Amino acid sequence: MAASGAAASAEAVSAAAAAVAAAVAVARPEDGDMAFLSKVDKQRLQAQIKDIEQKTSGELVTVIARESDPYPYIPLLWAGLIALAVPPLVLALQLAWPLALVSIVQLVLFLVLAVALRSPALKMRLIPAKVKQHRAARTAREQFLDLGLHHTEGRSGVLIFVSVGERYVEILADKGINEKVTQERWDAIVADFVVAVKAKRVAEGFEQAVAACGTILAENFPPEPGRAHASKNELPDHLIEI
Repeated sequence: MAASGAAASAEAVSAAAAAVAAAVAVARPEDGDMAFLSKVDKQRLQAQIKDIEQKTSGELVTVIARESDPYPYIPLLWAGLIALAVPPLVLALQLAWPLALVSIVQLVLFLVLAVALRSPALKMRLIPAKVKQHRAARTAREQFLDLGLHHTEGRSGVLIFVSVGERYVEILADKGINEKVTQERWDAIVADFVVAVKAKRVAEGFEQAVAACGTILAENFPPEPGRAHASKNELPDHLIEI
């Protein structure tokens, strides 16, 4: 009877592992949803930014990240915690499983979950909102510095940063432009962008944000008389993808 019970338990474990593996296979195609801007959308954004920068001496850069951090420890952490819960659960349910079977169940569960939770759709749900916000904000500031937006003439650099995995949008502006524009105005642009993203109108939201930032730059940093802005444009006009 003990042998037959162990065999039945092993069959149940195999069935559970197969079910989770199938769920992973179903979840993976969702990764393709991250590429929500088409080539045409990107070309249109680039043309829009070029047009805006002819009307201002400021600099506008757009960056989009698939995710701000790969969070490699998250799948392993959750897989390990769940696997560690197996022995207490076996004891609580008073299952007559031999130690070898418990160990096998733990190992199989850990391996299956470690793979399954690598799916961005699942992984991001396990990360606290504050952690995601912190990582995305840090990446935005790193990009601002790496792109040299703090070295622009007149300190008039503006960055529109979007991190898809964290669903994070932020506008960073250098000292020269921030002294002339209230934070509420930037926040309003971000709020409109977020509404567009939630409605799956990402390209439209991007274009609206670029247009609004362009208007602010043109108002406060018009082109310098007798000097073509294009000749001193050192920052990229296209959408930067990281």
